[in-house]
Amino acid sequence: MSPKLATRYMGLDLKNPLVAAASPVTAHVDALRALEDAGIGAVTLPSLFEEQLEHEEMELVTMHHLGTGAYFEASEGYFPELDDYNAGPDEYLDKIRVAKQSLEIPVIASLNGTSAGGWVHYANLIQQAGADALELNIYHVPTDPEASGAQVEEEQVTLVREVRQAVRIPLAVKILPFYSAPLHMARRLSQAGADGLVLFSRFMQPEIDLERQEVLPNLRLSSSDELRLGLRWIALMEGKVNCSLAASTGVHTAEDALKLIVAGADAVTTASALLRHGPPWVSRTLRGMEAWLEAHDHPSLDAIQGALSQRNSPDPDNFERISYLAALASFRRSTRE
Repeated sequence: MSPKLATRYMGLDLKNPLVAAASPVTAHVDALRALEDAGIGAVTLPSLFEEQLEHEEMELVTMHHLGTGAYFEASEGYFPELDDYNAGPDEYLDKIRVAKQSLEIPVIASLNGTSAGGWVHYANLIQQAGADALELNIYHVPTDPEASGAQVEEEQVTLVREVRQAVRIPLAVKILPFYSAPLHMARRLSQAGADGLVLFSRFMQPEIDLERQEVLPNLRLSSSDELRLGLRWIALMEGKVNCSLAASTGVHTAEDALKLIVAGADAVTTASALLRHGPPWVSRTLRGMEAWLEAHDHPSLDAIQGALSQRNSPDPDNFERISYLAALASFRRSTRE
Protein backbone atom coordinates (compact mmCIF):
# COMPACT_ATOMS: atom_id res chain seq x y z
CA MET A 1 0.00 0.00 0.00
CA SER A 2 1.36 3.43 -0.99
CA PRO A 3 2.30 5.87 1.79
CA LYS A 4 -0.36 8.44 2.61
CA LEU A 5 0.38 12.00 1.52
CA ALA A 6 -2.68 13.63 3.07
CA THR A 7 -2.15 16.78 5.13
CA ARG A 8 -4.15 19.49 6.84
CA TYR A 9 -3.52 23.13 5.93
CA MET A 10 -5.43 26.02 7.56
CA GLY A 11 -8.12 23.55 8.56
CA LEU A 12 -8.49 22.32 4.97
CA ASP A 13 -8.04 18.62 4.30
CA LEU A 14 -5.67 18.20 1.34
CA LYS A 15 -4.97 14.89 -0.36
CA ASN A 16 -1.32 15.92 -0.53
CA PRO A 17 0.74 19.01 0.42
CA LEU A 18 1.40 20.30 -3.11
CA VAL A 19 -0.37 23.61 -3.72
CA ALA A 20 -0.20 25.51 -7.00
CA ALA A 21 0.84 29.06 -6.11
CA ALA A 22 -0.76 32.13 -7.67
CA SER A 23 0.68 32.46 -11.18
CA PRO A 24 -0.35 32.47 -14.84
CA VAL A 25 -0.57 28.67 -14.57
CA THR A 26 -3.68 28.98 -12.40
CA ALA A 27 -5.39 31.67 -14.49
CA HIS A 28 -7.62 29.47 -16.65
CA VAL A 29 -10.06 26.72 -15.77
CA ASP A 30 -8.63 24.24 -18.29
CA ALA A 31 -5.21 24.56 -16.64
CA LEU A 32 -6.81 24.15 -13.22
CA ARG A 33 -8.51 20.95 -14.34
CA ALA A 34 -5.21 19.65 -15.70
CA LEU A 35 -3.54 20.36 -12.35
CA GLU A 36 -6.31 18.54 -10.52
CA ASP A 37 -6.04 15.57 -12.89
CA ALA A 38 -2.28 15.49 -12.24
CA GLY A 39 -2.99 15.24 -8.50
CA ILE A 40 -2.39 18.73 -7.08
CA GLY A 41 -3.67 19.15 -3.51
CA ALA A 42 -5.07 22.69 -3.94
CA VAL A 43 -4.81 25.68 -6.25
CA THR A 44 -4.31 29.38 -5.58
CA LEU A 45 -5.80 31.68 -8.19
CA PRO A 46 -3.72 34.60 -9.53
CA SER A 47 -3.74 37.62 -7.23
CA LEU A 48 -6.14 40.50 -7.40
CA PHE A 49 -3.88 43.53 -6.85
CA GLU A 50 -4.52 46.57 -4.69
CA GLU A 51 -3.71 48.79 -7.67
CA GLN A 52 -6.49 47.13 -9.66
CA LEU A 53 -8.96 47.75 -6.87
CA GLU A 54 -7.93 51.39 -6.58
CA HIS A 55 -8.30 51.84 -10.34
CA GLU A 56 -11.78 50.32 -10.26
CA GLU A 57 -12.81 52.61 -7.41
CA MET A 58 -11.46 55.72 -9.15
CA GLU A 59 -13.22 54.85 -12.40
CA LEU A 60 -16.47 54.38 -10.54
CA VAL A 61 -16.13 57.67 -8.67
CA THR A 62 -15.57 59.45 -12.00
CA MET A 63 -18.71 57.88 -13.51
CA HIS A 64 -20.71 58.52 -10.36
CA HIS A 65 -20.14 62.27 -10.49
CA LEU A 66 -20.13 62.72 -14.26
CA GLY A 67 -22.67 65.38 -15.21
CA THR A 68 -24.27 65.65 -11.79
CA GLY A 69 -24.26 69.44 -11.96
CA ALA A 70 -25.55 69.72 -15.50
CA TYR A 71 -28.73 67.67 -15.77
CA PHE A 72 -31.74 67.18 -13.54
CA GLU A 73 -31.70 63.45 -14.21
CA ALA A 74 -28.17 63.33 -12.81
CA SER A 75 -28.85 65.42 -9.71
CA GLU A 76 -28.76 62.33 -7.54
CA GLY A 77 -26.09 60.61 -9.60
CA TYR A 78 -26.29 58.25 -12.53
CA PHE A 79 -24.98 55.37 -10.46
CA PRO A 80 -25.88 53.94 -7.04
CA GLU A 81 -23.81 54.85 -3.99
CA LEU A 82 -20.46 53.12 -3.67
CA ASP A 83 -21.60 51.25 -0.57
CA ASP A 84 -24.35 49.60 -2.62
CA TYR A 85 -22.40 49.03 -5.79
CA ASN A 86 -20.02 46.19 -6.57
CA ALA A 87 -17.02 48.08 -7.93
CA GLY A 88 -14.83 44.97 -7.90
CA PRO A 89 -13.35 43.13 -10.83
CA ASP A 90 -16.28 40.89 -11.64
CA GLU A 91 -14.08 38.75 -13.85
CA TYR A 92 -12.04 37.63 -10.83
CA LEU A 93 -15.14 36.68 -8.87
CA ASP A 94 -16.43 34.77 -11.89
CA LYS A 95 -13.15 32.84 -12.01
CA ILE A 96 -13.68 31.76 -8.43
CA ARG A 97 -17.22 30.58 -9.18
CA VAL A 98 -16.16 28.69 -12.31
CA ALA A 99 -13.20 27.10 -10.51
CA LYS A 100 -15.42 25.95 -7.66
CA GLN A 101 -17.94 24.46 -10.09
CA SER A 102 -15.20 22.69 -12.05
CA LEU A 103 -12.91 21.34 -9.31
CA GLU A 104 -13.19 19.12 -6.27
CA ILE A 105 -9.94 20.29 -4.66
CA PRO A 106 -9.81 23.48 -2.53
CA VAL A 107 -9.68 26.79 -4.41
CA ILE A 108 -7.75 29.57 -2.68
CA ALA A 109 -8.22 33.19 -3.78
CA SER A 110 -5.45 35.77 -3.45
CA LEU A 111 -5.31 39.49 -2.70
CA ASN A 112 -2.03 41.35 -3.13
CA GLY A 113 -1.43 44.64 -1.37
CA THR A 114 -0.34 46.48 1.77
CA SER A 115 -3.22 48.55 3.16
CA ALA A 116 -6.67 47.87 4.58
CA GLY A 117 -8.66 50.15 2.25
CA GLY A 118 -11.24 48.15 0.34
CA TRP A 119 -9.76 44.79 1.29
CA VAL A 120 -12.52 43.95 3.71
CA HIS A 121 -15.11 44.62 1.00
CA TYR A 122 -13.34 42.45 -1.56
CA ALA A 123 -12.58 39.72 0.94
CA ASN A 124 -16.33 39.48 1.56
CA LEU A 125 -17.06 39.27 -2.16
CA ILE A 126 -14.45 36.54 -2.54
CA GLN A 127 -16.04 34.59 0.29
CA GLN A 128 -19.48 34.99 -1.27
CA ALA A 129 -18.10 33.77 -4.61
CA GLY A 130 -17.28 30.46 -2.92
CA ALA A 131 -13.51 30.48 -2.36
CA ASP A 132 -12.40 27.85 0.16
CA ALA A 133 -9.74 30.17 1.59
CA LEU A 134 -8.11 33.54 1.02
CA GLU A 135 -4.41 34.31 0.81
CA LEU A 136 -3.24 37.86 1.57
CA ASN A 137 0.03 38.50 -0.24
CA ILE A 138 1.68 41.34 1.67
CA TYR A 139 4.22 42.65 -0.82
CA HIS A 140 5.49 45.93 0.59
CA VAL A 141 8.56 47.99 -0.32
CA PRO A 142 8.88 50.58 2.50
CA THR A 143 10.29 53.70 0.83
CA ASP A 144 9.15 56.34 3.32
CA PRO A 145 12.16 57.28 5.51
CA GLU A 146 9.76 58.55 8.17
CA ALA A 147 7.99 55.20 8.55
CA SER A 148 9.53 52.98 11.21
CA GLY A 149 9.63 49.21 11.08
CA ALA A 150 7.15 49.10 13.94
CA GLN A 151 4.73 51.30 12.01
CA VAL A 152 4.96 49.18 8.86
CA GLU A 153 4.39 46.01 10.86
CA GLU A 154 1.43 47.50 12.73
CA GLU A 155 -0.26 48.40 9.44
CA GLN A 156 0.13 44.82 8.23
CA VAL A 157 -1.21 43.36 11.46
CA THR A 158 -4.17 45.76 11.26
CA LEU A 159 -4.86 44.64 7.68
CA VAL A 160 -4.94 40.99 8.72
CA ARG A 161 -7.11 41.71 11.77
CA GLU A 162 -9.69 43.65 9.76
CA VAL A 163 -9.94 41.01 7.05
CA ARG A 164 -10.16 38.25 9.65
CA GLN A 165 -13.07 40.00 11.35
CA ALA A 166 -14.89 40.27 8.03
CA VAL A 167 -14.68 36.69 6.71
CA ARG A 168 -15.11 33.18 8.06
CA ILE A 169 -13.06 31.27 5.47
CA PRO A 170 -9.46 30.29 6.32
CA LEU A 171 -6.99 33.13 5.93
CA ALA A 172 -3.35 32.72 4.91
CA VAL A 173 -0.79 35.52 4.93
CA LYS A 174 2.11 35.39 2.49
CA ILE A 175 4.94 37.49 3.87
CA LEU A 176 8.36 38.79 2.86
CA PRO A 177 11.43 37.64 4.82
CA PHE A 178 12.63 41.07 5.92
CA TYR A 179 11.19 41.59 9.40
CA SER A 180 13.78 42.31 12.08
CA ALA A 181 12.10 39.71 14.32
CA PRO A 182 10.29 37.24 12.05
CA LEU A 183 9.13 34.93 14.85
CA HIS A 184 7.59 37.81 16.77
CA MET A 185 5.85 39.10 13.64
CA ALA A 186 4.63 35.60 12.80
CA ARG A 187 3.02 35.35 16.22
CA ARG A 188 1.41 38.76 15.84
CA LEU A 189 -0.08 37.81 12.48
CA SER A 190 -1.35 34.54 13.92
CA GLN A 191 -2.90 36.36 16.88
CA ALA A 192 -4.50 38.83 14.45
CA GLY A 193 -6.32 35.93 12.82
CA ALA A 194 -4.04 34.30 10.25
CA ASP A 195 -4.82 30.59 9.93
CA GLY A 196 -1.64 30.06 7.94
CA LEU A 197 1.63 31.76 7.02
CA VAL A 198 3.30 31.29 3.62
CA LEU A 199 7.09 31.71 3.76
CA PHE A 200 8.06 33.63 1.73
CA SER A 201 6.83 35.92 -1.01
CA ARG A 202 9.65 36.12 -3.56
CA PHE A 203 11.07 39.63 -3.79
CA MET A 204 11.24 40.79 -7.41
CA GLN A 205 14.30 42.93 -8.10
CA PRO A 206 14.41 45.47 -10.94
CA GLU A 207 17.11 45.47 -13.59
CA ILE A 208 18.90 48.40 -15.25
CA ASP A 209 19.44 48.51 -19.00
CA LEU A 210 22.63 50.54 -19.36
CA GLU A 211 22.28 51.14 -23.09
CA ARG A 212 18.67 52.30 -22.96
CA GLN A 213 19.10 53.96 -19.54
CA GLU A 214 15.92 52.35 -18.26
CA VAL A 215 14.86 50.54 -15.14
CA LEU A 216 13.19 47.31 -16.20
CA PRO A 217 11.08 44.69 -14.43
CA ASN A 218 12.96 41.42 -14.34
CA LEU A 219 11.30 38.14 -13.40
CA ARG A 220 13.49 35.09 -13.00
CA LEU A 221 12.09 31.74 -12.00
CA SER A 222 13.36 30.24 -8.79
CA SER A 223 15.73 27.31 -8.30
CA SER A 224 16.12 24.71 -5.57
CA ASP A 225 18.99 26.77 -4.13
CA GLU A 226 16.42 29.30 -2.91
CA LEU A 227 14.70 26.69 -0.77
CA ARG A 228 16.86 27.18 2.31
CA LEU A 229 15.59 30.54 3.49
CA GLY A 230 12.02 29.31 3.88
CA LEU A 231 13.23 25.94 5.20
CA ARG A 232 15.17 27.60 8.01
CA TRP A 233 12.37 29.85 9.19
CA ILE A 234 9.74 27.13 8.96
CA ALA A 235 11.98 24.96 11.13
CA LEU A 236 12.34 27.85 13.60
CA MET A 237 8.60 28.64 13.67
CA GLU A 238 7.24 25.08 13.89
CA GLY A 239 5.55 24.61 17.24
CA LYS A 240 6.06 28.25 18.21
CA VAL A 241 3.34 29.81 16.05
CA ASN A 242 -0.29 28.81 16.41
CA CYS A 243 -1.14 28.42 12.72
CA SER A 244 -0.31 26.34 9.67
CA LEU A 245 2.97 26.89 7.86
CA ALA A 246 3.41 26.66 4.10
CA ALA A 247 6.62 26.96 2.14
CA SER A 248 7.08 28.98 -1.01
CA THR A 249 10.02 29.46 -3.40
CA GLY A 250 12.49 26.81 -4.45
CA VAL A 251 10.22 23.74 -4.61
CA HIS A 252 11.33 21.91 -7.74
CA THR A 253 11.73 18.24 -6.76
CA ALA A 254 10.18 15.63 -4.50
CA GLU A 255 13.22 16.00 -2.27
CA ASP A 256 12.63 19.76 -1.98
CA ALA A 257 9.06 19.17 -0.85
CA LEU A 258 10.04 16.48 1.64
CA LYS A 259 12.77 18.63 3.18
CA LEU A 260 10.21 21.33 3.90
CA ILE A 261 7.76 18.84 5.38
CA VAL A 262 10.51 17.47 7.65
CA ALA A 263 11.31 21.05 8.68
CA GLY A 264 7.69 21.56 9.74
CA ALA A 265 5.68 22.73 6.73
CA ASP A 266 2.06 21.62 6.41
CA ALA A 267 1.99 22.44 2.69
CA VAL A 268 4.39 23.47 -0.05
CA THR A 269 3.52 25.88 -2.83
CA THR A 270 5.16 26.22 -6.19
CA ALA A 271 4.86 28.41 -9.26
CA SER A 272 8.23 28.22 -11.03
CA ALA A 273 8.23 24.43 -11.37
CA LEU A 274 4.74 24.52 -12.87
CA LEU A 275 5.67 27.35 -15.23
CA ARG A 276 8.65 25.32 -16.43
CA HIS A 277 7.15 21.84 -16.59
CA GLY A 278 3.36 22.16 -16.44
CA PRO A 279 0.95 19.72 -14.75
CA PRO A 280 3.10 16.60 -15.41
CA TRP A 281 5.49 17.92 -12.76
CA VAL A 282 2.82 17.30 -10.13
CA SER A 283 2.40 13.58 -10.78
CA ARG A 284 6.19 13.05 -11.05
CA THR A 285 6.77 14.84 -7.76
CA LEU A 286 4.04 12.92 -5.95
CA ARG A 287 5.48 9.61 -7.19
CA GLY A 288 8.90 10.69 -5.97
CA MET A 289 7.56 11.58 -2.53
CA GLU A 290 5.75 8.24 -2.24
CA ALA A 291 8.85 6.34 -3.36
CA TRP A 292 11.04 8.04 -0.74
CA LEU A 293 8.57 7.44 2.07
CA GLU A 294 8.21 3.79 1.06
CA ALA A 295 11.98 3.29 0.81
CA HIS A 296 12.37 4.66 4.35
CA ASP A 297 9.44 2.68 5.79
CA HIS A 298 7.29 5.72 6.56
CA PRO A 299 3.55 5.04 6.20
CA SER A 300 2.60 8.70 5.80
CA LEU A 301 3.79 12.29 5.80
CA ASP A 302 2.61 12.56 9.38
CA ALA A 303 5.48 10.27 10.38
CA ILE A 304 8.09 12.81 9.28
CA GLN A 305 6.27 16.17 9.49
CA GLY A 306 8.36 18.49 11.68
CA ALA A 307 10.83 15.76 12.60
CA LEU A 308 13.77 18.09 11.99
CA SER A 309 12.29 21.40 13.05
CA GLN A 310 14.37 23.25 15.61
CA ARG A 311 11.97 22.10 18.31
CA ASN A 312 12.47 18.43 17.41
CA SER A 313 15.99 18.44 16.01
CA PRO A 314 18.76 16.64 17.92
CA ASP A 315 20.96 19.64 17.02
CA PRO A 316 18.71 22.71 17.41
CA ASP A 317 21.69 25.10 17.30
CA ASN A 318 22.15 24.22 13.63
CA PHE A 319 19.32 26.62 12.79
CA GLU A 320 20.95 29.55 14.57
CA ARG A 321 24.40 31.16 14.61
CA ILE A 322 26.26 27.88 14.97
CA SER A 323 25.24 26.92 11.43
CA TYR A 324 27.05 30.00 10.13
CA LEU A 325 30.28 28.94 11.83
CA ALA A 326 29.87 25.33 10.70
CA ALA A 327 29.31 26.43 7.10
CA LEU A 328 32.50 28.51 7.11
CA ALA A 329 34.50 25.64 8.59
CA SER A 330 33.09 23.22 6.05
CA PHE A 331 33.94 25.55 3.18
CA ARG A 332 37.54 25.95 4.39
CA ARG A 333 37.95 22.18 4.56
CA SER A 334 36.61 21.72 1.04
CA THR A 335 39.04 24.32 -0.39
CA ARG A 336 42.03 22.54 1.21
CA GLU A 337 41.10 19.13 -0.18
